[in-house]
Amino acid sequence: MHRALWITQWLLACLFLFAGIAKLATPIQPMVDQTGLSANLLQFVAVMEILGALGLVLPGLLHTRPELTPIAALGLIVIMIGATVITLRVGPALLALLPFATGMAAAFVAYGR
Repeated sequence: MHRALWITQWLLACLFLFAGIAKLATPIQPMVDQTGLSANLLQFVAVMEILGALGLVLPGLLHTRPELTPIAALGLIVIMIGATVITLRVGPALLALLPFATGMAAAFVAYGR
């Protein structure tokens, strides 16, 4: 179980780190047009994704404040709930499975840690 949690944490951390950096590095207006969300909210989500990614792995690596890992996972679950709802609103329902599955993986980490 310990290995499964670590593997899931690293995969989620890579995913959210990439997603957050990509949101900050690309032009914001196309994302605003696609989602209907404000630019400030999208940038906030990007920063929270990066911080969540760090929160998934750094406490365990540094052996300090391990209680922060499930808190980071819970924050990422909230982001994935929003992503699932937005995906259902703007695109085909089948595409909503990706953020839903990602949220479930974060729930696994939150529960396991």
